[in-house]
Amino acid sequence: MDCNPLPPLPAREEDDEEEVAGGDCIGSTVYSKHWLFSVLSGLIQIVSPENTKSSSDDEEQQMELDEEMENEICRVWDISMEEDVALFLQEFNAPDIFMGVLAKSKCPRLREICVGILGNMACFQEICMSISNDKNFGQVLLTCLYDSDPPTLLETSRLLLTCLSQTEMASVWVERIQEHPAIYDSICFIMSSSTNVDLLVKVGEVVDKLFDLDEKLMLEWIRNGAVQPLDQPQEDYEEQQVLRIVPCVLEAARQVRSENLEGLDVYMHTLQLLTTVDDGIQAIVQWPDTGKDTWNLLSDLVCHEFCQSDDPPIILQEQKTMLASVFSVLSAIYASQVEQKYRKVEKVDLPLIDSLIRVLQHMEHCQKKPENSAESDTEETKKSDLTQDYFHLKILKDISCEFLSNIFQVLTKETVAQGLKEGQLSKQKCSCAFQNLLPFYSPAVEDFFKILYEVDKTLAGDLEESFPSLKVQT
Repeated sequence: MDCNPLPPLPAREEDDEEEVAGGDCIGSTVYSKHWLFSVLSGLIQIVSPENTKSSSDDEEQQMELDEEMENEICRVWDISMEEDVALFLQEFNAPDIFMGVLAKSKCPRLREICVGILGNMACFQEICMSISNDKNFGQVLLTCLYDSDPPTLLETSRLLLTCLSQTEMASVWVERIQEHPAIYDSICFIMSSSTNVDLLVKVGEVVDKLFDLDEKLMLEWIRNGAVQPLDQPQEDYEEQQVLRIVPCVLEAARQVRSENLEGLDVYMHTLQLLTTVDDGIQAIVQWPDTGKDTWNLLSDLVCHEFCQSDDPPIILQEQKTMLASVFSVLSAIYASQVEQKYRKVEKVDLPLIDSLIRVLQHMEHCQKKPENSAESDTEETKKSDLTQDYFHLKILKDISCEFLSNIFQVLTKETVAQGLKEGQLSKQKCSCAFQNLLPFYSPAVEDFFKILYEVDKTLAGDLEESFPSLKVQT
């Protein structure tokens, strides 16, 4: 949102009043305690019993916020990012006032601002622990997830994510969410129907954090609506079932795809987390439409959008976590024992092979690149960044190699011949693949090499010179 003007400074009419004026300051800031008291008092008046008793005639008026009051409370929202102000609000029991607003007010804008202020305050550990330990606060906040107002939902998600990110308090919030099954429905509804990209990104971060924190909760959400009655046609069941987590994640990913790459990265990581448990893989592949949609979306991303032939190799640094998640999910689907009618080797695997080998080709460049990168502020920071980069690149390499080896094991002569003709396979690309796959994936390379030898003996002979261990297999 646009920055609001700063709140009024303490009155300093005469030099001899400086000490008094200084006493009105909040901590080391220049913001006035008296002014803040007056704004909070105004909030209390808004939700007082006299003002909340209404008939249908003035219910519409309650949905609106007085412009002057909105300006004032927005100023509080702005300055609540400062620790001195946040602690002062905590001392003044402002969270209780904001909770009263959330419980009684029907004004969407006012509710949004109050949750936003609480979100700023929760960025400070002491305050986060205090409000997180308040059961009433937890109840009120989670109820806000059922709100129909996107800005309020956005601020609620931001506040919840802040609390979940505090290690000491995360388990408290996970437990509360487990006690409110309807939150699953609300979050799935947002992911499957909202077009508000900012909201989708923040909700995605909440889901990703929850799954990362607690596998039990993830399994519960996977199993919601995952079982189809044996005697009921799929079409009839899909009309009656609760929203399933995988289709909702996919729909949200489609919405954020072109507008927010960080958000897309979050949803790809969420899918990857789902595939860390067998129930998650089954939730993808046991429904033909879901399996097909997942495969099509993810393969389209890696074959036509990320790490393309005309991209510089360094692009891998920006896309490494996203690619690792996508390849991990595709690999899990590929290796699944479920019959997958949506996977046609001849049509699907060649572009994937091309993408996987390109990633491995770019990997060598990226691992050398940090030596020429701009100097960090400190040597310690530089080493930390390089370690992180290497760690993520290593993960991507391991996932890519495993996936490529799985594909190599099932390729046919026809597919290999087509790949050589269309350029997805060549001496340079095969050499790169072998260099990365050997010796850990020797059986897969040997299977592929046998097929390659039958299709193009000249190419196979050239590769034998670089990889002598393959000669005995011809």
